[in-house]
Amino acid sequence: MTTKLYTYWRSQAAFRVRIALALKGITAEKVTLDLLKGHQNAAEYRALNPGMVVPTLIDGDGPPLVQSLAILEYLDEEYPKPPLLPADIRARAHARALAQMVAVDAHPFIVPRVRKFLEEKIQLKEKKRVEWVRHWLDEASRAVEEALLRDPRTGIFCVGDAPTIADICLVAHFASVKLFGARDISQFPIAQRIFTACMALDAFAGEHPLHQPDAPAGGEERV
Repeated sequence: MTTKLYTYWRSQAAFRVRIALALKGITAEKVTLDLLKGHQNAAEYRALNPGMVVPTLIDGDGPPLVQSLAILEYLDEEYPKPPLLPADIRARAHARALAQMVAVDAHPFIVPRVRKFLEEKIQLKEKKRVEWVRHWLDEASRAVEEALLRDPRTGIFCVGDAPTIADICLVAHFASVKLFGARDISQFPIAQRIFTACMALDAFAGEHPLHQPDAPAGGEERV
């Protein structure tokens, strides 16, 4: 069965799915799209993903799968080992909540199409656009850190001692924090510890944005 992932090196959403595929031991053909050049707006890609965003996952003969959190849930149901959600129902809700703090509450504000709108329509200069991006990254970092600090289920990873969707989303978020220079993540010691534990695993480290074939030299990109 053929698996194909449409991805972009610095996309948090695509990074999430790359990690999940690696954790599940699924090898996917990567098709890279340059979001800054507008490759996602091509008619052939729009036919796969009406939102014209990444990622899109093609898994076998079924229809395209879109939206990273939905794809993570699909992968966990279709390929249940190892699980990406805890067994306990409340712990599952907690893992989803942590994931959504970064993937839903912050990430949509910093994606390329929003940054492009801020530049071209609102006419924000680069300094202000950088301030915008760093603000939303910092807000999510603070919220996740406080949630991890208060919850007794925080272990080696976000929820216990095995990685879940919460860790996948946390790592993708803090990778963006580092790339955008939002803040020294030592300001968030629990999140930093979990980030380090995750990056010690090949599934996380091997799919880091800077290890992607379309990553620019030095990992730099105009904001």
